[in-house]
Amino acid sequence: MQPLYDGKAKQLLPGPDPHTVILFFKDTVTAGDGTKRSTIPGKGALAAQISMKLFELLATVPSHYLTKLDAQSFLARKVQIIPLEVVVRNYAAGSILKRLGLTRGQPFDPPLVELFYKSDALHDPLICETHAVTLGLATPAELAQLKDYALQANRALTEYFEGVGLKLIDMKFEFGRTPDGTILLADELSPDTMRLWDARTNESLDKDVFRQDTGDLLEVYREVARRMGL
Repeated sequence: MQPLYDGKAKQLLPGPDPHTVILFFKDTVTAGDGTKRSTIPGKGALAAQISMKLFELLATVPSHYLTKLDAQSFLARKVQIIPLEVVVRNYAAGSILKRLGLTRGQPFDPPLVELFYKSDALHDPLICETHAVTLGLATPAELAQLKDYALQANRALTEYFEGVGLKLIDMKFEFGRTPDGTILLADELSPDTMRLWDARTNESLDKDVFRQDTGDLLEVYREVARRMGL
């Protein structure tokens, strides 16, 4: 089957009807805008199963997720992805440390919400809401909706992960529009797109172990899946 889109970590395949697509999770993992890349057998299935469980958990936040197809793919509503990454930060980690001179693990209360323009050519720059509106990426009303959905999802996921001994440090959310303009949470919800730390030791249990060469990514994802009962 010819993919509609072949990305770094996922393929988008035609669904059984014109209004649906299949998200297939690849075994590839990348970092640094794709400059670091590896293939890790089993990684795609773990990311897919974690994503599916979290989409099911977020039943109150409208999403593109429809149903599981197999261990490595799910059926979703077809949407036009909004070229914005909505990042919710509960604690300081990653790029914001150098950008704002913060201490790793510094808490944000309330959570900090940032927007990044999805553009490989520009390396996904940080932008403000005025930029997003001026560039025609979203309307003010849509931006308010994106932020509300992202914060709702962050609250629910933070509470869920606390129950399994994990801290949700930050997370990237992506959204899409249906043909009638309805906004849905889209893409994936996995350790590829979030930072998770062990609640007791602050050990990274996410893609940072690959970015920083500090551990075995497959074992880390397996540990997250184990705590989630998968």
